[in-house]
Amino acid sequence: MTKQDRAVRTRLALIRSAAAQFEAHGYVRAGLARISAGAGVSSGALHFHFADKAAVAEAVEAAAARALREAAVRGHGGDGCALQRLVDVTHHVARLLCADVVVRAGLRLNVEGAVGRVRDLRREWRECVQGLLAEAERRGELAAGVTPQRTSAVVLAATTGIEVLAREDHEWLARPSLTDLWQMLLPCLAAPRLAGAVNPAGSGPAGGQPAGDQPVGAQPAGDHPVGRRPAGGQPAGGQSAGGQSVGSDPSARGPVARDGQAEAGRAGLALR
Repeated sequence: MTKQDRAVRTRLALIRSAAAQFEAHGYVRAGLARISAGAGVSSGALHFHFADKAAVAEAVEAAAARALREAAVRGHGGDGCALQRLVDVTHHVARLLCADVVVRAGLRLNVEGAVGRVRDLRREWRECVQGLLAEAERRGELAAGVTPQRTSAVVLAATTGIEVLAREDHEWLARPSLTDLWQMLLPCLAAPRLAGAVNPAGSGPAGGQPAGDQPVGAQPAGDHPVGRRPAGGQPAGGQSAGGQSVGSDPSARGPVARDGQAEAGRAGLALR
């Protein structure tokens, strides 16, 4: 291993160790000594890479931002159904949050403004959701009277609430939780021609997550198309960023439902 390779590995190990400390103890109580010990390096090695704790926190936040932006780019890529890509990207982000401490800690640091806000990850998520819903409207995928503006408010409130609740209980990020959410929302949102076509559990491997993704700080993942189903058209079981099964649901529900269910959903959620 070259000296440069060792330096890269040390920096990534420090970022992951810092994320674990920030998540467990918060920014103020997380200590540099614990961060360096968690990475298996000396305090001198930490200071070689980072001037102070704020610089470490900024690196954690930046790594999380890259992973979340990659998820958003995947959602906007491709020519498939925009509503399905929106469902898929929410599942993908949930898996990132569930499987990777760097993403969780980076988002929390950003929201709490622990090191001064250079970026606004919640705003970027809002733009991702709004962009996909605007595309869905252009493609005629939204039901009559459903607007991207009002719909995005509901989706954002629901997904942000799940992320906050998951800080105490990661089960909120499990696949069934988001599947239940989309089973209620999709009959209200989707045009009648899409009834049965949009899978609330996500499409493709693990609901749109490409196989083989690595945790943030392990190695960069390449771009992959989203929204493709495996052979046979059935959604595959969930795989986490580390290859572990996350929130897989053997009784996962099928694609979004029938006219009667759609009418009940529209009556229950006033999105128009």
